[in-house]
Amino acid sequence: MTDRWALAPAEDGGADVVPLGPDGLPAGPVRREPDLAGAVRSRPDVTRWVWRSTAEVYPRLLAAGVRVERCYDIEDAETLLLGHEGHHGEPRSAAAALARLRGGPVPPDPPLRPAAPGAQSPLFEPQDAPLPLTDLLAVYAEQQRRHERTAHPDRMHLLTTAESAGMLVAAEMNRAGLPWSADVHRRVLHELLGERYAGGGEPRRLAELADEVSAAFGRRVRPDLPAEVVKAFGRAGIKVRSTRRWELQSVDHPAVAPLLEYKKLYRIWVAHGWAWLQDWVREGRFRPEFLAGGTVTGRWVTNGGGGLQIPKVIRRAVVADPGWRLVVADADQMEPRVLAAVSRDPGLMEVAGRPDDLYQSVSDRAFSGDRAQAKVAVLGAVYGQTSGDGLKNLAALRRRFPRAVAYVDEAARAGEEGRLVRTWLGRTCPPAAGSAQDDATQEAGLPQDEPEERAAGQGWTPGYASGDVRARGRFARNFVVQGSAADWALLMLAALRRSCRDLAAELVFFQHDEVIVHCPKEEADTVVAAIREAADLAGRLTFGPTPVRFPFTTAVVECYADAK
Repeated sequence: MTDRWALAPAEDGGADVVPLGPDGLPAGPVRREPDLAGAVRSRPDVTRWVWRSTAEVYPRLLAAGVRVERCYDIEDAETLLLGHEGHHGEPRSAAAALARLRGGPVPPDPPLRPAAPGAQSPLFEPQDAPLPLTDLLAVYAEQQRRHERTAHPDRMHLLTTAESAGMLVAAEMNRAGLPWSADVHRRVLHELLGERYAGGGEPRRLAELADEVSAAFGRRVRPDLPAEVVKAFGRAGIKVRSTRRWELQSVDHPAVAPLLEYKKLYRIWVAHGWAWLQDWVREGRFRPEFLAGGTVTGRWVTNGGGGLQIPKVIRRAVVADPGWRLVVADADQMEPRVLAAVSRDPGLMEVAGRPDDLYQSVSDRAFSGDRAQAKVAVLGAVYGQTSGDGLKNLAALRRRFPRAVAYVDEAARAGEEGRLVRTWLGRTCPPAAGSAQDDATQEAGLPQDEPEERAAGQGWTPGYASGDVRARGRFARNFVVQGSAADWALLMLAALRRSCRDLAAELVFFQHDEVIVHCPKEEADTVVAAIREAADLAGRLTFGPTPVRFPFTTAVVECYADAK
């Protein structure tokens, strides 16, 4: 009996299923099953299901108490293959792939719909008519041929496998939710913002800060309107271009301190205030919709709820269930370690193969023990800070780690010249991207931090306009590292998920280089070990045999805010 089957949900709630042979072709007749969950539950020996979309199928299975070990997501694979072939942004639905295969008109993808607060996302509802299983299999077979035409077929197969695994993890995390204490959240809001006024107006503390700002300017100024604040500074003889924090911090005026405090608290009130709590937290869980591979670099996003932008003070509300713990794990200096692995620089691999502080080790070799300077140099190489002191630091780094710097330099040149740039496994950056908002961790319906603040707090990579050659180079320079790190993270999550399958532990949160597992207290040590083993396995699978290691700093806590 084959361990790989294809599945297509039917409109009547059933499903068509068929076993697949080693060549990916049907190895038996198509069978109609009256119940989707029953079709999967009755075949426990199947280790990989091939289907159109995990977002379409898997939440329905989870709701019926059915989990699968592995899957192949045809539409997600189509996205990756289109990018690899230089067709990023073309319709990626199974129907579009079938149309391209048969030479017919290609239908557009259905629009992404925002998540409904506090309820299952409409992302997980079918948005177009299901394709017959025979048509899906035609697309699947062609995708296998397209994999073989890539420069590194084994890596590309691994990437699509990892992305499909990430889709399973995301669906399970959406089902589980992040443990959340509404009572703690309300206490935090009261401490920060004071009493709520009737009618939904600003709470007491914001009103007080607004009065302080107005008093400092000598006239009524609304601090939530940037244009009004800029004009107020102009009337005071101070020229500012914006109300961004980094710019205001250099201004000597009594309005600055209350204004910065207002901006910080205003965002909490709008993005994670009482209304947010009512919308997004139910039954003791915060339920955002995690979207695996939601950006060009492969990093995850959430569709609504600000799931990846939880302020540290609000993390006090993330509290484990009684008798349970949160295992919070942060990958240590992940991007420099990835740079070592992809560049194969002997010196940097030797440094990254130790559990020690990587930046300190780099500083001892190239910067006379100045750790801060070493960190700026390494991150400057990755993010493209190559002017002024950054240029001097980069030169020192190049002398000590020439292959590492040459690797990102070549990626930058390729980006500037409009060539395709790929991660180690084959995720492809298009030669030109859209605006900064296209690839940032943007989420539907939320006020966004200012770009500088997101860059500092989220490892955010700005997009670029098609004519901005230098910006394209900076983006490509970072893409080969950040995107390869995202590929590694997918395999780490897949390995961790597999390790936790026989435990009560549940993955409940993932953000770039951080993962949270919610588990019974007695399983915490096992989970910590599983995270370490998953990181090591992901390193070997992603980058092959290298001395580079990917250590995690882990904390076993009852409250998320206590982890850092």
